[in-house]
Amino acid sequence: MANPKEKTPMCLVNELARFNRIQPQYKLLNERGPAHAKMFTVQLTLGEQTWEAEGSSIKKAQHAAASKALNETTLPKPTPRPPKNNVNNNPGSITPTVELNGLAMKRGEPAIYRPLDPKPIPNYRANYNFRGMYNQRYHCPVPKIFYVQLTVGNSEFFGEGKTRQAARHNAAMKALQALQNEPIPEKLPQNGETGKESEEDKDANKSEISVVFEIALKRNIPVSFEVIKESGPPHMKSFVTRVTVGEFTAEGEGNSKKLSKKRAAMAVLQELKKLPPLPVIEKPKLYFKKRPKTILK
Repeated sequence: MANPKEKTPMCLVNELARFNRIQPQYKLLNERGPAHAKMFTVQLTLGEQTWEAEGSSIKKAQHAAASKALNETTLPKPTPRPPKNNVNNNPGSITPTVELNGLAMKRGEPAIYRPLDPKPIPNYRANYNFRGMYNQRYHCPVPKIFYVQLTVGNSEFFGEGKTRQAARHNAAMKALQALQNEPIPEKLPQNGETGKESEEDKDANKSEISVVFEIALKRNIPVSFEVIKESGPPHMKSFVTRVTVGEFTAEGEGNSKKLSKKRAAMAVLQELKKLPPLPVIEKPKLYFKKRPKTILK
């Protein structure tokens, strides 16, 4: 068949039989010819009507008999179903969340989604008596609506939808409309001492978690990371990690444990950078006694 989505005659006969509440019956009547070129004769019975057809295989003979039955039957045919309207006519199109992630990476501002609790449903039972109605089929289920908060840099957007993913797409669409026309923020150069600049350049090549451990080791402060919250469905988990560095604590949230740990480290680094610098301790120079050279005669 040219179009794989087109229904075969046998499928259409099955639908016709189901519509008329009868059972189609295929029967092999004859088989003739040599082994390499056999011909089969099949009989199709629909109610009180019968049709015969030939084919080079039993399946082809069945399809031929079904085609005859569809053209000659007097049974009432079911009305054809209208084609389904595809919501996403372009399956390869980029979703708003993916497009926003690309824009957020260019801006250097991560896109953080946070699920919100649904709006409270008004309590109608305070004024009306619905006793006995739950035993009957009179009440209509209230459709659940999901709400999501999206944070991109200093901007916040809210989305809603019938599913959590639809709410994320809705929030991403609002963020794209607001941020597409805004210029990409430039990173301001930090004016400071050359020593500090060199240290920051070194730290830029390290992860935030490594920098936190190095600062804690230099100052002899204990460090601990702990996942304190885990929420959301299995395909869209959200983790909250708490970091404790001595007296300082901070929390970070992300869609993976590693990302939440990194954001917690970024938050606590802001506090650790406010600490006064450590006093520079000069290491004592080590003096070695020179051994007199022995001359061998």
